[in-house]
Amino acid sequence: MDRYDKASLNAAPAPDFKGNDGSLLSVLKTLLFFTVLMITFPIGLYFASKVYIFEGTFGLSNRDSYFYAAIVAVVAVHVVLALFVYVAWNEGSRQWREGKQD
Repeated sequence: MDRYDKASLNAAPAPDFKGNDGSLLSVLKTLLFFTVLMITFPIGLYFASKVYIFEGTFGLSNRDSYFYAAIVAVVAVHVVLALFVYVAWNEGSRQWREGKQD
């Protein structure tokens, strides 16, 4: 086993995480945004479509409007997920290209 003195250990360059702080913060902001959107958008669309569209405009019964509003909420969840995947994919490829050019 080799012995290393303190001077050689201290001479090793410290890793630079400053370039990663911006990208990590950007990723966390994107994740937080889509988390809030995933919670509020489908629930808001569920109740809005139930009351205003299906019961108000179409005059459906309370039971039928629950069913169709649930379909709208499920579609909204899929739209938010697809949007998140699209944004994450483009953000990852952008960071990869920027790292490749350096």
